[in-house]
Amino acid sequence: MEPHIHITRRERFNAAHRLFRPDYTDLKNEEVFGKCSNPNWHGHNYVLYVTVAGPLNPETGFLINLKWLGEHIREKVISKLDHKNINLEVDFMAGKMASTENLAIAIWNELAPGIHNTGATLYRVRIEETENNYVEYYGS
Repeated sequence: MEPHIHITRRERFNAAHRLFRPDYTDLKNEEVFGKCSNPNWHGHNYVLYVTVAGPLNPETGFLINLKWLGEHIREKVISKLDHKNINLEVDFMAGKMASTENLAIAIWNELAPGIHNTGATLYRVRIEETENNYVEYYGS
């Protein structure tokens, strides 16, 4: 029986966003979302962790080629998010509330098909928004 392995790749990106609902008044947005509803946006230095799982390939000794995984994450996610406004510039976040929770789900949806084609399985997407707050998504 082949060992089942989890491996995680870390990437970083900086992005701006605003939490707000256009159907709320400015006062209601501030009450619900606080400083995160600043009309002039605010930003974070995000840390993204992508964990994949699966059997160890006895031929290569790998679960997945980490060089490929890093390139996949940078192409599908980092290049679209880094130094961007999540609300206005990120195609896979169009029409979604720019919360870190929704961002984690959207990143999962961007990465999963390519990862699954390697024989590995996307296990977890973790996004650290601040040193005190992070979101983890394990798929649905």
